[in-house]
Amino acid sequence: MIEVSGLRKSYRSRRGRKAASVDAVRGVDFCVERAEIFGFLGPNGAGKSTTMRMLATLLRPDGGDATIAGADLRRDPGQVRRRIGFVAQSSGTYDHSTGRRDLVLEARMYGVPKSAAQTLAEAAIAAFQLEDFVDRQIKTYSGGQRRRLDVALGVIHSPQVIFLDEPTAGLDPPSRARMWQEVRRLRDEGMTIFLTTHYLDEADTLCDRISIIDAGLIVAEGTPSDLKREISGDVVVVDLAAADTAGAPEPAMVLEASKVLAEQPYAESCETIEHTVRLYVDSAATAIPQIMRALSGKGIEPGAIETRRPSLDDVFLAKTGRTLED
Repeated sequence: MIEVSGLRKSYRSRRGRKAASVDAVRGVDFCVERAEIFGFLGPNGAGKSTTMRMLATLLRPDGGDATIAGADLRRDPGQVRRRIGFVAQSSGTYDHSTGRRDLVLEARMYGVPKSAAQTLAEAAIAAFQLEDFVDRQIKTYSGGQRRRLDVALGVIHSPQVIFLDEPTAGLDPPSRARMWQEVRRLRDEGMTIFLTTHYLDEADTLCDRISIIDAGLIVAEGTPSDLKREISGDVVVVDLAAADTAGAPEPAMVLEASKVLAEQPYAESCETIEHTVRLYVDSAATAIPQIMRALSGKGIEPGAIETRRPSLDDVFLAKTGRTLED
């Protein structure tokens, strides 16, 4: 449904007295299958939003090619717009309107006659279970209610592809779970979903495949399970904050612990995040006694040691050198 090849976008920026070119997206390639939930992840400034805005025809690419639902992005953006829906992070609704009125208006914007638009609105109200509040002013809606309306507006014209930019940002856990149900329902009905998210648990649970972009380039792509399998062995997290104190450990101690552990032969790699040191090892059971001895030899007593299997957060850290929150 989406084929992208060499897509590029640069911006002109002024640094001091000199103008400079900033490469936001430096030639990305990926494909999205029909009826797939495809997650697009990346830290702030990685090119994630720029890529999505290009695919949604809101920004013109500087180079490369893309086809969306069979329409050429650069040669026929109007046809792309007819075949896609787009739900931005910020709501496009009117506070003093009602959900029903906005749904009818959205359908009319796609050239649907008024009576047919009203029928489409009724179907969307039922599908997204908006009946209890759809005739109230939108300013009275909760965050979850407003977000469900946003997605209903994005699919009122039955697009083949829907772009969702941070669909659950700011929602409480029950509202997030409800949104996940709606996204899965759209996928099961044959729609292709391209979404960005800052929640790695969401990407892990919801997405069929994900792509990670960093510094304008794709650095990883695959199913969540396949990507986690690339990080072999176990993850050991050494927390250097004492369990019985609220204060953080001295930075010098954290640095010393990180240096000592990074030099150990059993540590495949080592990352420091605030007051914790994260190690990737073949076997946690074998490594933990050696970790304790190495730290003890330097007079360092950790507050806690945790072991677990690699997560999508570990994949992200390994591919980009930082956590998604960073």
